[in-house]
Amino acid sequence: MKSNILTDHTLIIEELETSIKFHNWSSILPFLPKGSYLVGGYIRDIILGRVTEGVDIDIVVPFNAIEIGKKISNNIQSKLIILDQKREVVRIIFDHIYIDIANQVSSTIEGDLSSRDFSINSIAFFFDKKCLFDPMNGLKDLELSLLRTHSEINLLNDPLRILRCFRFVSELNFKIDQNLTSFIKKNKEKLWLVAKERINYEIHKIVSGANAIDAITLIKKLNIFASDNFYKDSLFLDLKKINYAEFNQEEKDKFLPLFYISQILDVVTLEKLKFSKAEIAKINLLRKWYFFLKNKDIEQLNELNRFTLHQELETFLPSFIFYLPQNIRFDWLERWRDKEDKLFHPSNLLNGDVIKKDLEIEDGPLLGELLQYLSKELAYKRLNNFDEAIYKAKQWIEQNAPKCD
Repeated sequence: MKSNILTDHTLIIEELETSIKFHNWSSILPFLPKGSYLVGGYIRDIILGRVTEGVDIDIVVPFNAIEIGKKISNNIQSKLIILDQKREVVRIIFDHIYIDIANQVSSTIEGDLSSRDFSINSIAFFFDKKCLFDPMNGLKDLELSLLRTHSEINLLNDPLRILRCFRFVSELNFKIDQNLTSFIKKNKEKLWLVAKERINYEIHKIVSGANAIDAITLIKKLNIFASDNFYKDSLFLDLKKINYAEFNQEEKDKFLPLFYISQILDVVTLEKLKFSKAEIAKINLLRKWYFFLKNKDIEQLNELNRFTLHQELETFLPSFIFYLPQNIRFDWLERWRDKEDKLFHPSNLLNGDVIKKDLEIEDGPLLGELLQYLSKELAYKRLNNFDEAIYKAKQWIEQNAPKCD
């Protein structure tokens, strides 16, 4: 049982009411008809003592959700979005708070709650009665850190919920119920029926969670995104054997998500799931250098290969660190942290405009090759100042510029 979890109904209700006042959305309560209730992640996070940057509130009303939403929006002068006209679902955006209001669908509240994704999101708080209603035993599952669904049909109604299981593992450090795990194994292919942008969003949430290692390991174990042969010839590592303590917290937040994505998705799948061109390019480079070094002694790389590696991986080298031999990881990380290290952060003493002006060279491949050469010379400490750079540039041009008869 988590030590900071609230288990007493009275304490939970007190904390809910305190939070409602703190976030200043109590002004909407007079517009809610009798029988309205709060449900979902807001209650779950209050019980877990979990603080999040944004506040997402789900309210169910017996009827007229759109009309109620419009009245609330006008009263508090906030933005209103109709998410589903037919089912009457609206969203009110108020400062950093997102309030979704929907009509009760089933004839009973218990029916509505039993149709939600997981038991931990099926706990209701009645505004008028000031009491909790927990027919799916969500409180007990919160105590057990267990992710369980009342009905597998609930997940099939929106297969993205299959992926959301791993998000709860990553963000909340929950275990997945054995029956739910079996269901995921049998139905994982249905995830591809979901809009690719939604899958993309969930993956980014998964790889950014505090317990992302466990979630990624489970995704790999259940082979969620790949064919049975996907992991046989790949760059995937045993995540449990890696010493992540080499990173500071800022580095973990910035560079581990890309590393984790490279562990579960190949480039074809990245494109299919509409990842950004920048993310795809970076993972392509991770793969390129992993396979380049797979059967080579990294200490024996020639100067050009070593320089090119640092040039291509400079901005996200920590995402590549774990593909290196254990004995050099910390040294490479320390050198990368030093922004003055010209090998790990290639730069130049001359820019293209200076070279074109002083050495009368035009834009084109030759200029690019010259800049690359000068940057490499600086990286290996064979250049010290501007004059030396000009001198070496002239020498290089004499040796490499096309000769005219």
